[in-house]
Amino acid sequence: ALDAPERSALASASTSTELIEVLKKLPSPTVKHEALAQHLAKTGTVTAQVEKFILSRLPKFMYFSSYDRMDGAIQLDATRQLIGDGRILNDSNRGTRLFVDFLEYAGVSMEEIASVSTYETFNARLQAASNNITDQILEYWTQNPDLNVVVRVEQARPGDAAPFNTGTVARARIDNNLHRVDTPFSERSAGFVWFFSFLVKFARVRNDPSPVVLLLDEPGLTLHGKAQADLLRFFKDKLAPHHQIIYSTHSPFMVPADEFASVRIVEDQVELKGVRRVPLGTKVRDDVLSRDPDTLFPLQGALGYDISQSLFVGKHTLLVEGPGDILYIQALSEALRRRGRAGLDSRWIICPAGGIDKIAPFVALFGGNALHIAVLSDQAGGDKKKIEQMRRSEILAAGHFHTMADHLERPEADIEDLFEPDVFAALLNECYSLGEANKLTVATLAAADIS
Repeated sequence: ALDAPERSALASASTSTELIEVLKKLPSPTVKHEALAQHLAKTGTVTAQVEKFILSRLPKFMYFSSYDRMDGAIQLDATRQLIGDGRILNDSNRGTRLFVDFLEYAGVSMEEIASVSTYETFNARLQAASNNITDQILEYWTQNPDLNVVVRVEQARPGDAAPFNTGTVARARIDNNLHRVDTPFSERSAGFVWFFSFLVKFARVRNDPSPVVLLLDEPGLTLHGKAQADLLRFFKDKLAPHHQIIYSTHSPFMVPADEFASVRIVEDQVELKGVRRVPLGTKVRDDVLSRDPDTLFPLQGALGYDISQSLFVGKHTLLVEGPGDILYIQALSEALRRRGRAGLDSRWIICPAGGIDKIAPFVALFGGNALHIAVLSDQAGGDKKKIEQMRRSEILAAGHFHTMADHLERPEADIEDLFEPDVFAALLNECYSLGEANKLTVATLAAADIS
């Protein structure tokens, strides 16, 4: 370290740049002064070192606003030439480049295709590649599980359009096992082509060892709402563990309702000055309490859909006839817990269907969402036939339809019949603060039930 006189000689310098200049001008620098000057000449100023440190740790950003569509076929000889002279990187060859990535994603490279000399080995490689790519794609394309992706390599036919009329051609085709037809990849729906191409491209990005921030502008525009949900699942499962993802969207199905804290809204804000609207610029907000209905629409749509799927109905849903049944079941369940007995498992969400006639439509609407649904229903005199029809229809799993009459072993029963008559009369008197003149008794309840 510099001693006091050595530091005093440098006192006029307040920055590392000034320090370098002062050291140069010292009439008789000490050994330590010279060592400090050499160190600064080698490493640069403190500011430069800080900048270098920060830059070395800044993430790389990859921005995507347009998304490549994979070609349905490539001519292998022509593609090797494109790779050899670097033209494969040209924008005009992006579809071809993606097909090469597709082959590698499937587990068979162009070099392997060229090196195989026997038919059986060649055929086995292509079948393995087809099975591999099918498994990977169908993991995230749930709209049609009857599809198979097939890789074919064959000699060109002279009648085909150039360049597929000479040499060897690699093709991607889609087999539909349900309809027993196969079609060229390029003739599939725009949504499937986009989704397939996206997964192939970002499989390579996912495997990049250096972390990057992916900036995606409106991904999945051509996708059905269900396919957009599949895309979100791909983001979460395959990309997010390796890279940070930031994307823009106007679609409610691209808003992760289970991760609402990650959502930001973008608004073109204005300020009203008198009668004039003055632009304040584009603002990114995390409070999502926007006054602009256009900005809020995707959030409202996402929340509305999620609520309809998981708030009123959950993974485990107990359907009852009306809201009153919910209160009774919750109160009885809590009373059991206070006595050290088992109450209703917290995983069950109690949902009112609005009457026995609405139970079947409700189950038909939500039962296809892999939900575990059970029913607890009242049973009046005219309900027996309806209940038998629902049990025969098998819209619910066997043993999932229960009535109060079954449990109380009566021809008819409501949920109120769980209570002894004197307990229920006392409950009503207490609830409605009924005085002696209007106090209910077991006899008055029985008379009301008969009438």
